[in-house]
Amino acid sequence: MERECFPPPPHPHVIVFPFPVHSHVHVMLNLAEILSLHGFHITFFITEYTRKSCYFREISSHFARYLGFHFQTISDGLPFNHPRTGDKVAELFNSIDSTTKPQFKEVLKSGLVTRDGRPPITCVIADGIMCFTIDIAKEFQLPTILFRPFSASCFWSLFCVPKLIDALELPLKGDYNMDKLVSNVPGMEGFLRLRDLPSFCRANDLSDPKLQHVVSETHRAASGYGLILNTFEELEEFSLAHIRTKFQNVYTIGPLHASLKTKTTLQMRSSSGLKEEESKCMAWLDDQALKSVVYVSFGNMTVLDIHQLMEFWHGLVNSGKPFLLVIPANLISEEFQVPRVHFEGTKQRGKAVNWAPQEEALAHPAIGGFLTHSGWNSTLESICEGVPMICWPFYADQQVNSRLVGEVWKIGLDMKDICDRIVVEKMVKELLDVRREDFMKSANQMARLARKSVSQGGTSYCNLNRLIEDIKSMNCLIQDIPKSNY
Repeated sequence: MERECFPPPPHPHVIVFPFPVHSHVHVMLNLAEILSLHGFHITFFITEYTRKSCYFREISSHFARYLGFHFQTISDGLPFNHPRTGDKVAELFNSIDSTTKPQFKEVLKSGLVTRDGRPPITCVIADGIMCFTIDIAKEFQLPTILFRPFSASCFWSLFCVPKLIDALELPLKGDYNMDKLVSNVPGMEGFLRLRDLPSFCRANDLSDPKLQHVVSETHRAASGYGLILNTFEELEEFSLAHIRTKFQNVYTIGPLHASLKTKTTLQMRSSSGLKEEESKCMAWLDDQALKSVVYVSFGNMTVLDIHQLMEFWHGLVNSGKPFLLVIPANLISEEFQVPRVHFEGTKQRGKAVNWAPQEEALAHPAIGGFLTHSGWNSTLESICEGVPMICWPFYADQQVNSRLVGEVWKIGLDMKDICDRIVVEKMVKELLDVRREDFMKSANQMARLARKSVSQGGTSYCNLNRLIEDIKSMNCLIQDIPKSNY
């Protein structure tokens, strides 16, 4: 009997939908690019706010090389002049629920993303803080894989919040000893203190909407097809072992920026992604001694008052070490002006810029340490380059990350809840002088593990391949399901 032949299914078509803040968009662009390199069609949801920014041109130009890559605009519901940083992020949660959620459903229903010859949608990869995508995608018979840009340890600690409440470890009260070890986050009992819990846990009212939202979304993630984490097995095995008891199909595929570098020889975007970059700072680094410079950046979401900024600045100057200080426009609260006159001393010992190409800066041989807000992207970038850290976390997962850096991995110092020039000066000297060899040894060892994980045969390399093959399998199944709504 003659075998019937069928044409092969088209390449998978994946919707990638990040939470619309810079760090989440950036890391999910990395994942989208990796999938594009494997021939996938990608529809990447991006907000009107980002599209209208002057930085979108760079991103759009970069991804124009992938014929199957398309940006789909959607509104986050906030006015263009809304800061979308610091405490204002809570307003973004509400706006997405009221505005973006119904728009997402309407876009799927309209068939807009499958026009112009694009194949049917295979699956949705959505930010794990937006679990509404699971329910909407189900209406269109689409599986959803959730992506959490947080550390696995932060994700697990948020999952354990109900247990912390039952054990009366939460909510925190004014007379609590913040250095008390937490007993009800399995796998982290020996080092996680109350002050190291995600910042949302500092609410003294359990009905706090931010706490309720992130905990609810963490638990709802279990109803998705799978969970993608931007980490590697050797880095957070103590948390991953427990996460796998609650979630099916956990894909640890990080560090994603390093994985992307192993898969392409194309000109890479720098880690700042949506920001203009100042290449002059790289020329300045070229003139500095080996491992002598402290790179200082607090990311896109941190908001300082002028007192905090000046404490950092005085501590850096008093340390006697050269430093590269990044001061983006949104770093300082609106009611304050950066007193540029105070930065004249910077010219003698350091350099202040509006933005810097972070991945390239951390890879520069002159960089000896990183004073960071402990955002997960920044933490992974520093780990990959073997750069020890001084951690000053601002919010969200950063409190957990900084504890891991200082207490678990021993690749830096944790300065959380302190903003004092004397402590800054002391820690800079400790990182670059007093304990330099110890920190460099630990950081270099961790960097080797990170590189190994994304190399052929490494844990993240294999998990990424498994993710790609699983999506391809979905694509074969999806061709047989009628899509009356497309």
